[in-house]
Amino acid sequence: MKTNILIVVLLFYVLGFSQDTYNKKLKLMGSSFDITVVADSQKQADTFINIAISEISRIEKLISSWDPNSQTSLINKNSGIKAVKVDLELFNLIDRALKISKLTNGAFDISYASMDQIWKFDGTMTEMPSKEAIKKSVDKVGYQNIILDKDQQTVFLKLEGMKIGFGAIGKGYAADKAKALLISKGVISGIINASGDLNTWGKQPNGDDWKVAIINPLNKEKIFSWLPVNNSAVVTSGNYEKYVKFNNILYTHIIDPRTGYPATGILSVTIFTKTAELADALATSIFVMGKDTGLDFVNQLKGVECIIIDENNTIITSKNIALNNLKHD
Repeated sequence: MKTNILIVVLLFYVLGFSQDTYNKKLKLMGSSFDITVVADSQKQADTFINIAISEISRIEKLISSWDPNSQTSLINKNSGIKAVKVDLELFNLIDRALKISKLTNGAFDISYASMDQIWKFDGTMTEMPSKEAIKKSVDKVGYQNIILDKDQQTVFLKLEGMKIGFGAIGKGYAADKAKALLISKGVISGIINASGDLNTWGKQPNGDDWKVAIINPLNKEKIFSWLPVNNSAVVTSGNYEKYVKFNNILYTHIIDPRTGYPATGILSVTIFTKTAELADALATSIFVMGKDTGLDFVNQLKGVECIIIDENNTIITSKNIALNNLKHD
């Protein structure tokens, strides 16, 4: 399970061109969305923003596991019983998710939704769950038990009670789809910020790149570095607000779907790549992998960069990122 924290903060330097930049904040998919477009007028901007809202709402109806009428819910209801025919869009999303699971050796797994919620991060836990309870909690988790039939366009969950969920990639996917649709409608520049899953295109009205700030996760008033973002996605995931501590070890709310144990050692991960869907999945994966394995993994991927802030508030970057104006406060 992952909660995206808005550690990546937009910096707008419109310098007199603010009349061309229009923004709307609202709640979609149970999260905060911030939609920005560059347009000729408020009326035109409202039209574009409403198009993005409709697209995000459409995706939510397709992938929500909370909506009993969604195709995702239908897949879950029929786990261990039968395969379910789904729209090609959902089939392809699940197929891509399985490919990321294989790539990350299961650190990312949409069947995490099957996990028993034995860890509590609301202050009520007084002792660690037993080893037996932790092991049992992931009995029905395992991407290998998600069976796809490309010819029939069906999805089958082999284990009764097994579930899939898109909490780790759904908002990123929605941001990507909204961006693509707006570009097809002629929107030359903008940002879809899905509660920290951020996708940009074009430039600011003054010709500058959109910029993001990498924030100190232990002090949001302090900035580590500013970075330009040019037609790409940025996802920041943080876990420093939801955790428990036993035996002097900090256990966070991001759980390893393979073991049932929470991730340790990392405060935040920021991923830069072409799609928010991929960045979302990789941010979760790196938390689970840990900083050393995660960094080595990213350095082997083409077109992916990351910034990791560990439990000691130390900044670790992948090989092609240069942090400017670095402040370590």
